Amino acid sequence: MENNKLDAIDCKIIEVLQRDGRISNVDLATEVQLSAPQCFRRVRALEERGVVRGYRALIAPEALGLGVTAFVSLNISGDAFSRVRDIEALLRDFPEVLEIHTVSGDSDYLLKVVVRDLKSLSRLLTDRLMQIEGVADVRSMVCMEEVKPPSALPI
Repeated sequence: MENNKLDAIDCKIIEVLQRDGRISNVDLATEVQLSAPQCFRRVRALEERGVVRGYRALIAPEALGLGVTAFVSLNISGDAFSRVRDIEALLRDFPEVLEIHTVSGDSDYLLKVVVRDLKSLSRLLTDRLMQIEGVADVRSMVCMEEVKPPSALPI
C-alpha cells in the first residue's frame, strides 16, 4: 500500500479519523469539504483497501489495574525456526501482549506487554513465555514512564 495511491482528500480523511475516530460522517464530510455520501464512500473504500484497519478506544492501563508496561525481547532457537509461525500464533494469544514485532539485531522479536505488577511480569516471563517450545531467550525492560503515548501516523 503506497502513500501515492492516496489523494489529498484521502489523506485529509485519514488525518481527521486519526484525531477523532468517533467523528460523525456529516462532521467529517464538512471538515474535508465533501458531501456526506461522497465522504461515506471514501471512508468505506479506505476500510476495504485496508488503509483504515479499525477503530478503537485508547484506555489508560492504570484504570484497569495494569501498572507495568514492559518491552520483552525474545529469541527463537535455531532448530525451532521451522515452527516460527506456530510460535507467533501462540504469542498472539497472550492477552498481555499488546504488540509483536520482528526486529533486526540481537533479538528476533520485540513484544510490548502490560501486566498488573512486577510479580505478574515475572510469572508471564518465567511461567509462560519461557515455557514455549522453541523460545531460547527472553529479556525484559520495564517502562518507567510513557513520554509520548500512541499517536497518529504522519501524513
